[in-house]
Amino acid sequence: MKTLFKILALLLLTIHLSFGQNNSVKIDTLLTPEIGGMKQVVEIKTDDLNKPILLFLSGGPGSSMINTADNFTNSLKNKFTIVQWDQRDAGKTLELNPSPTQPSVEQMKKDTYQVIRFLIKELKQEKIYLLGSSWGNVLGFYIVENHPELLHAYFAVNPVISQLASEMELLKILKVHFKDNPIASKELASVNIPFKIDEDLFYLRKWLFYKDGKEYVTTDAFKKGFLKWSETWSPAWNEVMNIDLPRTLKEVHCPIYFFVGKNDIQTSTEITEKYFEELKAPKKDLFLFEKSGHQIHQDEPEKFQNTIIKTLETNKREE
Repeated sequence: MKTLFKILALLLLTIHLSFGQNNSVKIDTLLTPEIGGMKQVVEIKTDDLNKPILLFLSGGPGSSMINTADNFTNSLKNKFTIVQWDQRDAGKTLELNPSPTQPSVEQMKKDTYQVIRFLIKELKQEKIYLLGSSWGNVLGFYIVENHPELLHAYFAVNPVISQLASEMELLKILKVHFKDNPIASKELASVNIPFKIDEDLFYLRKWLFYKDGKEYVTTDAFKKGFLKWSETWSPAWNEVMNIDLPRTLKEVHCPIYFFVGKNDIQTSTEITEKYFEELKAPKKDLFLFEKSGHQIHQDEPEKFQNTIIKTLETNKREE
């Protein structure tokens, strides 16, 4: 109860307004609108309410970008009103209240639409810029397909395109990479795709992260934490495995920009590039980040931001 009061106090006291010579307003606030039948945390940062909205859809599922956002928005904030949203059962929203039901893809798609409608009404704008990171693209492409009228443009960052094919490709890569590691070889050999049990995804992610230099993944604590995550999110991730955008979404009706890490093997770069070539859109582009893996915003934050800003300037000239 004490923790809840602290959270509520934080939410009530984080609005900071300061007026300059031109009546500009500085806003750094956490709001808690009711989304999908529960309170969800939305962070808004801006110094000019006329700046276009850029909403981030974080990866995961179950992850939050709020605490690290300043590292990859320090330039973007000069051009956009920056909005972070902690999805149900993630970050500050989870601290405030757990989801009353086990999260599903369909439910979170509806949440995303409600968040966008809330922002448009609250900030008095007609459209927003939307950015999906990894899992966030599951939600983002839903908006692109069903509500393109709400978007100036969409940024698909290391997106989920055909996840079943991507996971199969990842498994092949890891088996080759760890062919001389008997423990890895044994565990990877046990993996079923599509996943049948939580350990299938666990072993795949364990050795992917180990390949990236994260040795802590071999500890019992990591496995315990991952399987705890699975209790909430495995059903949703199994739904994601059915996504195949080249088959179901061949044309979009808003500008779309793909950001791809050259070294990303978690969501296949090759699959994304092929989808980009085939996709019909009023305007599209693909940007390859040579020094990045699956987390472009962390690996190359300056190039990440500068590329978004350039597309903003291009969009403004063409709108």
